[in-house]
Amino acid sequence: MTFTRDAFARTRSEGRAALVGYLPAGFPDVAGSIEALKLMVDAGCDIIEIGLPYSDPVMDGPTIQAAALQALQGGVRTADVLRTVEAVAATGTPTLVMTYWNPVERHGVERFAQGLLDAGGAGLITPDLTPDSGAEWIAAADARGLDKVFLVAPSSTEDRLAMTTAASRGFVYATAVMGVTGVRASTSDLAGPLVSRTRAVLGAAASDLPIGVGLGVSNGTQAAEVAGYADAVIVGSAFVRTLLDAGADAAAGLAALRALTEDLANGVRRG
Repeated sequence: MTFTRDAFARTRSEGRAALVGYLPAGFPDVAGSIEALKLMVDAGCDIIEIGLPYSDPVMDGPTIQAAALQALQGGVRTADVLRTVEAVAATGTPTLVMTYWNPVERHGVERFAQGLLDAGGAGLITPDLTPDSGAEWIAAADARGLDKVFLVAPSSTEDRLAMTTAASRGFVYATAVMGVTGVRASTSDLAGPLVSRTRAVLGAAASDLPIGVGLGVSNGTQAAEVAGYADAVIVGSAFVRTLLDAGADAAAGLAALRALTEDLANGVRRG
């Protein structure tokens, strides 16, 4: 396992934010997702999120829903997700799984946590699981030193910010758009205030937990803006859209994916 904290130590020493890139496992197929994710690492992603495709992705926008559906129709299973984690983690890049809670619960929390550890995964991002309802996962993660990445939002109260950041390990995910995921033409004016509020809570707790921001970033200019106030810029839908737009032309999709990753990586360095 390569720890998320090591990636943040490196990016902080370089005076910049980290670039976190997301793709679902099994999209466009298992081998294709592994190739694409390794390319994203090579082109500048510091941390990788691998999505576990799920049939009821209530927090995902149409772009990620389309990719997840393609993966599910291709027969992707949890074992394929863990195999993808293993392949990407072997690059030395911290690799987390982004998943709704139901697939983990159905697989078995202890079994999933151990499988993730054995694959070299750094931890889980759980968008629909909150710390006050996640005792089983917290215990399993703590027993293995896995990251627990919980989400905060503009609607989070100060008490909930405190609870969520106290329970998180690796980083806390600030979702700064009220709504489903997706590429946006401009960054949200809710992001900066959310990060400031979260930093105030962390400061009061003497914590240096990094804050990653996800809000539909799609280009280097937007990445630079977010990198000016966040510890990590999280990009998902833009990567997925690039491969969806390429269709069956895998070579064109990978070339476009590399160009996008390099643009975003340059953006976080400018920020």
